[in-house]
Amino acid sequence: MVVGGVTGQTVLTALKIVNTIRRMALRSDWSDKVCPVARTLDIVGDPWIMVILREVFAGNRRFDTLKTKLDVADTVLSKRLETLVDANLLRRDAYSGNVRPRFDYNLTDAGLDTLPIIHALARWGNAHLPRHDTPPMRIYCRRCSIETSSADWCITCAAPLTADTTLWRTAGNPEVELSLAPR
Repeated sequence: MVVGGVTGQTVLTALKIVNTIRRMALRSDWSDKVCPVARTLDIVGDPWIMVILREVFAGNRRFDTLKTKLDVADTVLSKRLETLVDANLLRRDAYSGNVRPRFDYNLTDAGLDTLPIIHALARWGNAHLPRHDTPPMRIYCRRCSIETSSADWCITCAAPLTADTTLWRTAGNPEVELSLAPR
């Protein structure tokens, strides 16, 4: 429908832009705050950061693979990867490229320590923002093969949930167990 030269689609697009702008928080530097939660959120509080880390845990370590998996613009991905490297959560390792170097992005010890955060976010999302058209992400202990309801340890065998001891069944592919890629 066209009213006064404006289509309904144009109005919907404009409303989406306005809503996006309203939801955008003003960004402050919290890196020197006394509160460790604020300092942590200064780095991992950006949603792109967490989904990039999730993908690197899942074994997707190259720029082009991350770009495809996340459907993200080059500039957004480049900036977030730079942030993750600067924060020592990821390490850039060259794998080829004479003219234009190419890199794998690998988890550092600090990056590996974000796994319980990803698990907690997945569990919270499954519980409070369920999707009825896909199964939830499930977290399993590799040692006992039991699904766990904890973010950082197995409730059955008490093993810590690390990249080496955790399997995921993701919402996108619930039949396949995904072993995490520690480095």
